[in-house]
Amino acid sequence: MPRASTDTIAELRAPIYDLVRQYVRSYRQCRYADVRVEIGEGKVASVENGMDKQSSEDYGFAFGVRVIAGDKATAPGYFGQTLGSADLPNLPKVLRAGLDHAYHRAIANAQRKSASRERFGPLGDALTDAALTPIDVQEATVSAHYQRDPREVPLQEVMDYVREVSRTASAVADGVVYNYVYGGTMLNRQLFCSSEGANIDQTSALSEGMAYIVAQGNEGVQELYDFIGHQRGWEVVTGGVDEDYFQLPNLMTFSTSLARDTVDLSNARACPMTDKEVVVVTDPHYNALVAHEVVGHPTELDRAMKYETGYAGRSWLFRDIEETQIGKQIGSPLVSAYSDPTMNGFGYYQYDDEGTPARRTPLIENGVFQGFMNSRQTAAIVNAPPNGHYKATDASLVPLIRMSNTFLSGGESDPQRIIRDVEHGYYVVGHRIPSIAESRENFRITAMKVYEIRNGEIGELYRNGGIMSDTRDYFMSIDAVGSDFRLFSIPNCGKGQPMQTKRMGNGGPTMRGRARLSGAS
Repeated sequence: MPRASTDTIAELRAPIYDLVRQYVRSYRQCRYADVRVEIGEGKVASVENGMDKQSSEDYGFAFGVRVIAGDKATAPGYFGQTLGSADLPNLPKVLRAGLDHAYHRAIANAQRKSASRERFGPLGDALTDAALTPIDVQEATVSAHYQRDPREVPLQEVMDYVREVSRTASAVADGVVYNYVYGGTMLNRQLFCSSEGANIDQTSALSEGMAYIVAQGNEGVQELYDFIGHQRGWEVVTGGVDEDYFQLPNLMTFSTSLARDTVDLSNARACPMTDKEVVVVTDPHYNALVAHEVVGHPTELDRAMKYETGYAGRSWLFRDIEETQIGKQIGSPLVSAYSDPTMNGFGYYQYDDEGTPARRTPLIENGVFQGFMNSRQTAAIVNAPPNGHYKATDASLVPLIRMSNTFLSGGESDPQRIIRDVEHGYYVVGHRIPSIAESRENFRITAMKVYEIRNGEIGELYRNGGIMSDTRDYFMSIDAVGSDFRLFSIPNCGKGQPMQTKRMGNGGPTMRGRARLSGAS
């Protein structure tokens, strides 16, 4: 029996397109339908202290469907399933059954919505019909970018390289007591077809590496972990990346550098705490997590509209449809932020999971809040144009509004001058662990390293430090933004229930503001 592969999508494209186009004629109350079919192939390996831990060569095959249906009211229904090669000969029948499941769920949802409207009067009128804001329907083929096709890289080569990296990291210094190194390369291809006529075939390569280091020093045990990755072939892991705003070393250099930092920190004093605000200069890597937690998540419209309230929180930027922070000053004029799937980064794509063309979305401009990332359905509720941020980790899962390449924008200041102009303060380098308020209105984010700044010079290194602040107060305090904008790869953004873990890009420049210093003493 032939195994489903990424090449199989080309053979499936015409019959799936025809199936979806014809499906809406099957039931009188069916208003809309779409199908996503996704196949991925890849190799991964991990090593612990120079000893092989795990390796695999596998593929994923899944589909997901959405149907909007109803009479007196309309509602969506979803269905998704993970498949195997045995499903391939009967795929049209499997997809048809999935569409039927989704249709009957949509009808049940619509009937319940209609009954609730009648039962609850004016309150029930808040249950709006499911509608999709119109978009330009696309037919497109998007190719992957790589020098080395992930399908052609031998698994043994992946294993050998990762093992060598782990053994080299172990030998950096006597203080390194443990390391775990991971590497992988894969190719994913997704077909999206809708009853409106969308027919989009997108392929993407993805390669990544991770290192986790533990060191024992004079001040105790210290651990650090970090990640590299890009939508390219295996060459990313072995050779690194050097693009305009996206620079990554190879996994060997990256892991050994992380090991040295971990050893240095294990011999550094704990970071002091301050009970008052101090001057803080944050580097691009640290600001990647600030952009992720403090800008990205609260500007996802499903979270803002309280779809996630019971599980993951809300957004201080959106109280209700009538009262938001749109058009209001929430930061200094130097603060701008965007989400842009069209940028080359870990969050790159040309079309989201409902066929909306990707575009740069302003979130904050010159300190003024501009709006939210959305889907076609949420865009219809708030009367906004769709901006292409509806994505799922896997085709079998319901898409969610997700970040793409979401970042704090760069400025014009020399990063070194930003530090030199500080009489006394702290330089906060690299991100570690976030602790964020339920509505993201304040935060505490720890750093890999914190340095004291005295008279414009970098001084003592501290461990286990970071900053904490009210979000608006911190952004309003920003008085310098560097010209050194960089984008970083984030591998593990969790959202939804069941949990979906998504890869994306976050970044920023060097920035200077005021916040309380958090630490261990």
